[in-house]
Amino acid sequence: QVEVVESGGGSVQAGGSLRLSCSASPDILVYYRTTWFRQAPGKEREGISSIRVGYNDYYADSVKGRFSISRDNAENKVYLQMSSLKAEDTATYYCATEFLNGRWDGPEKYTHWGQGTQVTVSS
Repeated sequence: QVEVVESGGGSVQAGGSLRLSCSASPDILVYYRTTWFRQAPGKEREGISSIRVGYNDYYADSVKGRFSISRDNAENKVYLQMSSLKAEDTATYYCATEFLNGRWDGPEKYTHWGQGTQVTVSS
């Protein structure tokens, strides 16, 4: 059974930065595609960034140039560095991982999810 855990959420003022961390047990992140999603109240879950060894990284237009995804294989972690945060980035952020080919941003494609971490950006 795969367990996915996110950490690093919190409250920050607009223009600030946060770094989210995702880990999984067992150590599968080096083999799987790992994607960060977010969901704001009343909105659909949105894929915002994705990483997989040997493939390009992906970003949603809404975060391109402000967010950066990275991995530490030795630590079995995937990070999402979020900078220049805006009020509209406020959401619950989820890490999901799956042995996945094709489109990366459909939440229905992922079976392994973390519980989510709240990010609140005040203007």
